[in-house]
Amino acid sequence: MLNIEHLTKRYGDKKAVDDLSLRIRPGEIFGFIGHNGAGKSTTLKSAVGILQFDAGTITIGGKDLLAEPVACKKALAYIPDNPDLYEFMSGIKYLNFIADIFGIPAAERQEKIRKYADLFELTGDLAQPISAYSHGMKQKLAVISAWLHDPKLIVMDEPFVGLDPKASHLLKEMMREHCDKGGAIFFSTHVLEVAEKLCDKVAIIKQGRLIKVGTMEEVKGDDSLEEVFLELEAE
Repeated sequence: MLNIEHLTKRYGDKKAVDDLSLRIRPGEIFGFIGHNGAGKSTTLKSAVGILQFDAGTITIGGKDLLAEPVACKKALAYIPDNPDLYEFMSGIKYLNFIADIFGIPAAERQEKIRKYADLFELTGDLAQPISAYSHGMKQKLAVISAWLHDPKLIVMDEPFVGLDPKASHLLKEMMREHCDKGGAIFFSTHVLEVAEKLCDKVAIIKQGRLIKVGTMEEVKGDDSLEEVFLELEAE
């Protein structure tokens, strides 16, 4: 689904991501963890075509991101760590705007918007301008917009930040359901307990370099993911 080969991204003389290779397959929830500044967000933004990178290749569904950027972006959805939405729009106008971009028919979009807005208890707020939303409400709106066009790949940067416990639980269920239907999810998180319970595979990045990757069992063994992460960070 998502294949990253020898990705390198520099900011001046510093390598934010250094020769990183990952493969996220259909059906997998793939967690990406590391300390602040380790290169997680840079990797995610490169993977979805927001950031240009200095070396390496990225393919999505077998298509090269640089050669076929529009086709790749049609197949994915991206939720940044801080949802940067058009705050002059109302919630419903924003969702219809996203639906227009992906060519979702009227009846289908109405059904999906109703379904997800009800699940996240946001229906009564959709007529309000996004500028009046709390961070958590903006995060919910971003999640709904990501699921609207049934993307094969969903990439999320710290998706649980700002969500209340009920919304977090709902998002976890949606992630699992998405992958059970053959989709894939690649997300970063600092909440290691969530990653340990939710992820099929996990990668740990430190100073731009991949230091551990595999199934959850391969990475943590008999220890907790937190113990393994802290031990690797200390080395």
